[in-house]
Amino acid sequence: MNGAHDLGGMHGFGPVDIERDEPVFHSDWERKAFALTLAAGFLGKWNIDMSRYAREQMPPAEYLATSYYEHWAFGLEKLLHDHGLVTQDEVEARLRGRAQPLKPVPGARILAAHDVEKALRTSRTSKADEDVAPRYKVRDRVVTRNVHPLGHTRLPRYARGKRGEIVLDHGVWVFPDTAGNGLGRKPQHCYTVRFTARELWGPDAPAPDAVHIDLWDDHLDPA
Repeated sequence: MNGAHDLGGMHGFGPVDIERDEPVFHSDWERKAFALTLAAGFLGKWNIDMSRYAREQMPPAEYLATSYYEHWAFGLEKLLHDHGLVTQDEVEARLRGRAQPLKPVPGARILAAHDVEKALRTSRTSKADEDVAPRYKVRDRVVTRNVHPLGHTRLPRYARGKRGEIVLDHGVWVFPDTAGNGLGRKPQHCYTVRFTARELWGPDAPAPDAVHIDLWDDHLDPA
């Protein structure tokens, strides 16, 4: 989806401010947004790519005016609402300080506090065990597909229709462009692809510079 989240290579947004000694979280609510998103994801009602897609559907003006973890909070609220786990009325009531009774989620997995570290260390939600043959090998020349899907994609807009070189094969992974849109796992190889800066940005870009992007088989065609 071409949206406000996909700003790579665009002008006019000002410099990237690098915060010295930046903390992991700037406030307690960010910590809670992160924890709630992970715990809710453990229910098994959606996958990580669906979670990313939910954040991408934040209205563009709102997306650009809010912070990283506000995007996370929006995405979590949307997923909970879309899956019938929390209604908008319940959210409004909670914001007004009116406690709502907890509802059981049929068939849900529950992530206890003492299991969090183990769950995070052993998670394999995106790695695939299927034996799928690679379409490409290291040093193959490829060209990315010039596509503009309406749903979730991990192929950034600035790299579409560009020529690059395979520099690493990461093995078989779930394809996010189908998983994020509820269309199945479609396991396939994920590669690191090297693009010269001039291929991406034109002849005025510095000649020695390059960008490396992780892309899947279905993002690529032979060059």
